[in-house]
Amino acid sequence: MREIIQTRSRPQLLRLAALLLVIIVGLALRRFGYAVDLPFIVVKYGGSALWGAMVYLLLALFLGRLRPAAIAITALCVAISVELFRLYHTPWLDAFRLTTAGALLLGRIFSLWNILAYAIGIAVACRFDPARRPC
Repeated sequence: MREIIQTRSRPQLLRLAALLLVIIVGLALRRFGYAVDLPFIVVKYGGSALWGAMVYLLLALFLGRLRPAAIAITALCVAISVELFRLYHTPWLDAFRLTTAGALLLGRIFSLWNILAYAIGIAVACRFDPARRPC
C-alpha cells in the first residue's frame, strides 16, 4: 500500500514543484524582462505561455487521475474562457483588472495571440508532465 501512495504522490509533488517554478519564472519575466532588455514578444507572450502552463499544472494537481491530454483540453478551455471574459466589463471588474493581482489573473485586454501563447504553454506543460502517460 505504501508503494502505491509513493508512486502516486511523487508525480504530484513534481507537478507542484513545476507549478511553483512556472509561477516564479513568470513573475520574474514580467517584473524584470524589460529591465534585462528582453524583447517585447518574449516578455508578453512568454508570460502568457507560462500562464497557460500554470493553468495546466494547477488543474493537473486537482485532476491528477485524468490523462494529460484531457487535462490539457480542460486547461485550454479554462484559458480561452478567461481570455473571453476580458470582453466583459463592469466598473468593479475593470477596477480589479487595474490591480496587480487582477492584471496577473485576468489580464486587461483581449487578444487572440494570447490564446495561441496559452496553447503553446499548455502543450509544453503537457509534454513534460511528470505524470505523463501516452495520450
